[in-house]
Amino acid sequence: MNKLAAYIILLFIAFGCKNDNLKFDLENFKDNVEISEISFESKDYTEAFELINYWLEAQKDYEQITGLTAIITDENETKWIGSFGKSDDVNQMKNDNKFSICSISKLFTSVAIMQLVDDGKIKLDDPIKKHLPWFNISNNFNNSNSITIKSILTHSSGLPRESNHPYWSGPEFPFPTKQDVINELGNQKMLYSPSKYYQYSNLGLSLLGYVVEEVSGVSYSEYINNEILIPLLMIDTKTFMSKDDYGGSLSIGYSSLKRNGKRDKVNFFNANGIEAAAGFTSTVSDIAKFARWQMKLYDGSEENILTPETIKEMHKIHWHDKLTSVKYGLGFGIFNFDNENWVGHGGSCPGYRSQLHINPDKKIAYSVMINSGGTNPTKYIKGIHKILSKVTVLKGEETNRFSELTGSYNTQPWVGETYIQTWGDQIALISLPSDEPYLRLYRNVDNDLFKRVLMNNELGEELEILRASDNTIIGYKTHQNIYKRSR
Repeated sequence: MNKLAAYIILLFIAFGCKNDNLKFDLENFKDNVEISEISFESKDYTEAFELINYWLEAQKDYEQITGLTAIITDENETKWIGSFGKSDDVNQMKNDNKFSICSISKLFTSVAIMQLVDDGKIKLDDPIKKHLPWFNISNNFNNSNSITIKSILTHSSGLPRESNHPYWSGPEFPFPTKQDVINELGNQKMLYSPSKYYQYSNLGLSLLGYVVEEVSGVSYSEYINNEILIPLLMIDTKTFMSKDDYGGSLSIGYSSLKRNGKRDKVNFFNANGIEAAAGFTSTVSDIAKFARWQMKLYDGSEENILTPETIKEMHKIHWHDKLTSVKYGLGFGIFNFDNENWVGHGGSCPGYRSQLHINPDKKIAYSVMINSGGTNPTKYIKGIHKILSKVTVLKGEETNRFSELTGSYNTQPWVGETYIQTWGDQIALISLPSDEPYLRLYRNVDNDLFKRVLMNNELGEELEILRASDNTIIGYKTHQNIYKRSR
């Protein structure tokens, strides 16, 4: 049961509602659709993509998000891409709009480090001081382990989360230069003994960016462009925020919602000396290329930039923090998602949120980017995945057979709306807004009469489609209650 359903129950208790005819069916919040294996080769996802489009458009409105883009890809190609809302105060969001991807930048730094490992230029167990001799952070933990490259990749180094600068503080976001970071390092202290606890560290990944420069002999940006972005044809990805692109192809970032329901524009910024941890901008299409490269590399169908063995090693759990249950590979976060381990990373910078999820075994990946703070791109990935996992229609079977019913129906004051979507030989109902798109399926039994499909495939209560004298659909009736069509 989601939070909205629980809230409605409390309302009924508080106000002592006795009239069954006035109650909105709380069973409508339960998902009665079984999980199905996602297979783009054998199934038709046309209706699922339509539902994803409507759900994301609705959630954007209900949550007053400025704009977002999302993508679904397998190892070969984009399967669906969508854009919603606006990239600024005026322009509609486009599929190729760019966003700050913030901490997803860390994945590129991690790949660069592992390239140097593959080339024999560094080792994972190297102390960071071996490559950065000026490294002088205060360490008061006697007989502690060394801060190694591996411990930084797994966020178990014990380093502080940030450099000694207030760069996440608005409105100016004063990100330090590389030299600023180095100058203040001696004024910082280790938080924990190395390899003891999980502590996410932008400082740590920034230092690894400096290692890339020291070992390769070129700037971080030059190395990333030449060794990763150009080979992967990621032409819309940059290691920085471009002032020239800002407000054009680069979406403007907006704040979290204020009490008045508004969002403020966030000032332009650049991560500067923190670029290796949080500086990149990209599109969902480019991030999908990055995901496809990993999926192909993972199964050995392609060998480029890294070896298959190395990417598998990066995707393995190398640190499992017992206190927080956080799991990390070599640079990659590892998530328990749909009862399976997925890999990826999230990003949160001023005015922007982003997320990448990859399942290299199932050959599917998702990315969502949002130009509004205080939002949660992961829940949209989970919702997209949930919708896809309910598809049973095989390719060649009829779809959209009940397309005239598709639309929004007014179920106020109980929920914002109920959306009816054709779903194979059935119709699906979804209550909005919903952090999780719960589907209730109904099977056609006679003309405009449908019955709900239960988990055991038996049929339950009736739903009758209502029409006007000219045969246009005006609403539906269930449990003696009538809900009119609104769009």
